[in-house]
Amino acid sequence: MSITSEQILHALSHVDDPDLKKDLVTLNMIQNIEIEDKTVKFDVELTTPACPMKDMIQNACVNAVKHFVAKDLDVHPNMTSKVTSSREVKEVLPDVKNVIAVASGKGGVGKSTVAVNLARSLADAGAKVGVLDADIYGPSIPTLFGLQGRKPGQVDGKMEPLTSDGIKVVSIGFLVEEGRAIVWRGPMASSAIKQFMTDVNWGDLDYLILDLPPGTGDIHLTIAQQVPVTGSIVVTTPQEVALADCKKAINMFLNPNINVPIFGVVENMSYFTPKDMPDKKYYLFGKGGGKQLADQFDLPLLGEIPMVEAIREAGDEGKAVSHNAVSADAYKKLAGEMARQVAIKNGVSSLSN
Repeated sequence: MSITSEQILHALSHVDDPDLKKDLVTLNMIQNIEIEDKTVKFDVELTTPACPMKDMIQNACVNAVKHFVAKDLDVHPNMTSKVTSSREVKEVLPDVKNVIAVASGKGGVGKSTVAVNLARSLADAGAKVGVLDADIYGPSIPTLFGLQGRKPGQVDGKMEPLTSDGIKVVSIGFLVEEGRAIVWRGPMASSAIKQFMTDVNWGDLDYLILDLPPGTGDIHLTIAQQVPVTGSIVVTTPQEVALADCKKAINMFLNPNINVPIFGVVENMSYFTPKDMPDKKYYLFGKGGGKQLADQFDLPLLGEIPMVEAIREAGDEGKAVSHNAVSADAYKKLAGEMARQVAIKNGVSSLSN
């Protein structure tokens, strides 16, 4: 019996995207079907390379073809991706598909560390990623990427971002002497942020991560008014003093004058794990605060990042945390959950149009 592409598509029409609640054929995710004897190959075009359900969808495709077509087929789904976007106004950052703001209500919760390792995990999954250090008064991104003392170049009157492991990076820290205090009024800081968005050659990016300054202020308002931000994540630690300020950051994004979608909460420094006891957890700053905050505002808890020595070492050395299984796994899960929330938002937007 000869197998046809129509039979394969019929079988795969029984496999739903678990987030968009539509089948893969309707969503046009099945591409390049090849059939040779009893071997079937096709591409499954996911909405992000960091999809946390990639393996589940792949297995479902194999099972569907065997069930609806023939059990003895050799089925090979090739999992590819094409990052979606719902940004309609693109006068600013025209080639950036998604702009993700990383915020916190207060300093000291590890927001920049989360932003950098989130970017690294997305890039490791195969996404094209950039990081804009929007913390004008306390730029720590150059250190976290190991780019201290480097200066960006210019091409055709636009700044060229520096790169680290394929990630494009821009920071005010590249333009001022290391250790020099930046004493600017709000309008000057906001003007610098505008230039970083309009006068930098960011190129084609799947995700641009904005590392916002702590608190709420001029820069947050400038970004909300100047750039169609896809959404935000809010970083906190478990203890009450951080949660109280984090609520202000959430309410800022919910303010009608800003109105930026919130993808979820990240609880950083959730627990301490000693290097020689990876299965041991000490809850130094309390337990469950991030979940409590997420539940209060009906938001997803995107991740719980442990407090391990490897994260501090990686930050000081400007390297990734991939050499430590505990921290690398935590950030991989965070990247997957955030990418999932972005894809859901973009998918719902496209399906409603």
